[in-house]
Amino acid sequence: MKSLRLLADMNISPKTVEALQYEGWDVIRVSQVLPANASDEEILDFARQDDRVVLTQDLDFSALLALGGHTRPSLVTLRLMRSDPETVTQTLLNVLPGLEEVMKEGAVAVIEEGIVRIRYLPVRS
Repeated sequence: MKSLRLLADMNISPKTVEALQYEGWDVIRVSQVLPANASDEEILDFARQDDRVVLTQDLDFSALLALGGHTRPSLVTLRLMRSDPETVTQTLLNVLPGLEEVMKEGAVAVIEEGIVRIRYLPVRS
């Protein structure tokens, strides 16, 4: 089992969640633990309390963490040209192992085509 505990936002396909679980990642979807209409703040609060890293394609999470001065939860934001489950899954399987230590420290990782940008939390201007 990998060391990170992940919380997949609703925009991450169940197929991706299943594939990550198959590969040994501890990952659950927001819909398994929160109501369908849960706010981004509620998702961040749950991830913080349950010591999970949020996986998302929603840029709002980064803004909320930065504006709030939070040090947790860590966040992985995907900004890929293609967002089909196969591309997202393969990208995460390639990148997540290299992010484990950074995510434990409290960070935001933005994954783009061939680039991973990391900012440690709290985000400072």
